[in-house]
Amino acid sequence: MNYFKTALLLAGLTGFFLVAGYLLGGQSGLVLALVVALGMNLFAYWNSDKMVLRMSNAQEVGPETAPELFGIVQQLAQRANLPMPKVYLIDEDQPNAFATGRDPEHAAVAATTGLLRNLSREEIAGVMAHELAHVRHRDTLIMTVAATLSGAIGMLASFGGLMGGGRDSEGRPLVNPIVAIAAMILAPMAAMLVQMAISRGREYEADRMGAEICGQPHWLASALAKLHAGTQQIHNQAAERNPATAHMYIANPLAAAGGMSSLFSTHPPMEERIARLQAMAGAGGYSPRPAGASRPARSSIPQTGGSPWGSAQQDSRRGPWG
Repeated sequence: MNYFKTALLLAGLTGFFLVAGYLLGGQSGLVLALVVALGMNLFAYWNSDKMVLRMSNAQEVGPETAPELFGIVQQLAQRANLPMPKVYLIDEDQPNAFATGRDPEHAAVAATTGLLRNLSREEIAGVMAHELAHVRHRDTLIMTVAATLSGAIGMLASFGGLMGGGRDSEGRPLVNPIVAIAAMILAPMAAMLVQMAISRGREYEADRMGAEICGQPHWLASALAKLHAGTQQIHNQAAERNPATAHMYIANPLAAAGGMSSLFSTHPPMEERIARLQAMAGAGGYSPRPAGASRPARSSIPQTGGSPWGSAQQDSRRGPWG
């Protein structure tokens, strides 16, 4: 049902784009909108991951340069039956992370240095499991397409006055000027709301699947509480320079994420996300691994203090918010 809703929302977003093109430019505007939508989506499909990583100043790391992070992602990918994604590190004090890539075979996960400094090993595992859930669900592609279409609608609205709405053979406007003006104002708002609905729905689903991948919902719940506090206190300079990437992060990285702006946030309320995970942990009604995934051999999971990711008691990196 979640995939069906997402497909409907994407179809609706595409419809907004085409209708906006027609209202702002008549038949020629409709054709232009269709061509632009196809072109931008093709470009986003092949290049969005490289663009996002470049804008975030992310640097690829491996088992030699970031052994703990790389090892956690490797174990989680095995549990989720996913190909090993590329792993990136972002030199930002704000604790945060995101995933990108058009499919599981071309995926990448990125974490900030602040995340590694301020979260325990188990909490890091919860965060990276959430990001791998996005990869498994191909949310990175869905959300990139949604952001691309929303941006294109805004671009159409900006140039709407120059398009003139088109005229018939007798020189009369094809579209009522009042309707065209309303489209210039309302189309970007509608597109933003649809993008928000898509992104919020995928975040809830990634929380659920992430808890299943790591096997412990309370790890991710604890991590989200720290991320929420951290993002309120520390600016993410890369995200502030490129706010279009904000929807990809596990926690909203922008400084103006609270108050009235939260009503239009691409992220669901953090309190609700944490409550759902706590309820999931309390009910115990979850699978320790995703459906269809094979359980790794016990010998392949290092056991330290009863946990495959290390003991919370042995890791004192709790950060200033825990």
